[in-house]
Amino acid sequence: MTKNQKDNELVFLPLGGSNEIGMNFNLYGYGPPDDRKWIVVDLGVTFGDQTTPGVEIILPDPEFIEDYADDILGIVLTHAHEDHIGAVAWLWPRLRAPLYATPFTAFLLREKLREAGLEDVEINEVDLGGSVQLGPFDIELLTLTHSIPEPNGLAIKTPLGVVLHTGDWKIDPDPLLGEPTDSDAIRRLGDEGVLAMVCDSTNLFVDGVAGSEADVRVALNKLIAGLKGKVAVACFASNVARMDSVIRAGQAAGRSVCLVGRSMHRMAAAASSVGFLKDIEPFVTDAEARHLNEDQILYLCTGSQGEGRAALSRIAEGTHPTVSLGAGDHCVFSSRVIPGNEIPIRNLQNKLSERGVRLYTERDHPGIHVSGHPCRDELKEMYQWARPQIAVPTHGERRHLEEHAAFAKDLQIAQTVAPRNGDMVRLAPGRAQIVDEVPAGRLYVDGGMVTPENGEALKERRHAAANGVLMVSLALDGRGRLVSGPQVRSLGLAGDADDPLDEILDELADEAERALKGVKGEALEIDDAIESAISRAVKKAAQRVWERRPVVETTVLRL
Repeated sequence: MTKNQKDNELVFLPLGGSNEIGMNFNLYGYGPPDDRKWIVVDLGVTFGDQTTPGVEIILPDPEFIEDYADDILGIVLTHAHEDHIGAVAWLWPRLRAPLYATPFTAFLLREKLREAGLEDVEINEVDLGGSVQLGPFDIELLTLTHSIPEPNGLAIKTPLGVVLHTGDWKIDPDPLLGEPTDSDAIRRLGDEGVLAMVCDSTNLFVDGVAGSEADVRVALNKLIAGLKGKVAVACFASNVARMDSVIRAGQAAGRSVCLVGRSMHRMAAAASSVGFLKDIEPFVTDAEARHLNEDQILYLCTGSQGEGRAALSRIAEGTHPTVSLGAGDHCVFSSRVIPGNEIPIRNLQNKLSERGVRLYTERDHPGIHVSGHPCRDELKEMYQWARPQIAVPTHGERRHLEEHAAFAKDLQIAQTVAPRNGDMVRLAPGRAQIVDEVPAGRLYVDGGMVTPENGEALKERRHAAANGVLMVSLALDGRGRLVSGPQVRSLGLAGDADDPLDEILDELADEAERALKGVKGEALEIDDAIESAISRAVKKAAQRVWERRPVVETTVLRL
């Protein structure tokens, strides 16, 4: 063995998806510390919330691995959920590594790349159960079940040991579409010896099992069969088995099915391309649906999480151009509440209720939804099959990862490491441990532009949203004497009967004029000096009035 071979290490490095649910971005490195080769497993997004006004999509920051882009052997995608493939079109130009995916995932990824003007990027399609050789990484795809077609675990075989990277999974004996989890392959892997299992932690706090799609189909058939009036069903478009169940339940009840929302149409096309959604009646368009009897139509909608631009939100607002729901109609939420979406979902459901729509959720109608992630009994079974030496929890918040590590210890797993994004874990040789920490930030997609997480634009937007805005304008002559103004206008700041807003703004204008008089000498010839002095004075005065410091923008016009 050469010295260089003796220095080889196998490392795992999450840059997204550890300490959070979503935005999965995982790296595996092999070689000496100064000359590693890398593979990327998944490259996903997460979504903005009330803390990121104006930002809908959030990407993992590839800064660390971008510096080693020439050493990336490939990007391997486990399945087609947005939190696993959604960042590819945004970040591939920075990495430019070969892409590997199974047919369903490849279909959806091609659409994303085409929309981004990257239609020439090649995707290497891998058969279900197939394998990929990337340098020292021999990768075998393992068939699992999840809430989307073609979910894959990865058996990553290296000279220093085998890693089982589960991706997202559950154990469903009857997934309706696709094959059940290939437990025999995982057992064989366990018999051969698994060094480490990097495993989904989403439902770590839920006892029992997630449940089967077959049971959901029975529940939906029973519920939809008894409804009169228009029926809308909201579910994740990516859950093609659920789509199939809703479609068949609607048709069994004598209803034509209308897909509402771009994602529904996209997923239906992807599913059809790989042989799913067979033997169903043709969908009707939303224009055609308007001419059907109310008891003859079922709308299958996007927007179960309260997304503002999704179909169901527009229906609830009454702004959808062709679909409306009202008194006597029904909306079935065949989905769960993703943590962080509680407020928009509640607002959506209240708006539908205001319209007289009756709602059905998994809370009041158990059985109309099951999770796509493993609960504790399923995790226990997976550990019994794989028998890894090292447990590495991922796909979870800190509380999930820490509890997962404790759970693995209870199952007699010899070593556990629960990394945060940016923690480099050496899996071999020697005991598993965190050996380095690298940058692991976020990038925001803001108005179609990719900006740093703490960029000035979003800081200012947050500040303005919380504190309001004051705009001061004035005109000066060539000698710096006041010709017009100051005039003060406001956004997001209130007055009341005792202190009308107009009077407050007049007082602030007086404060601005006093600040102008305090500017002397050569500073009167410098617009920036005048604007800075006025802004400081107005901000201090505003704090006395509103007990907050609004954004103050001062504009000086020279005549």
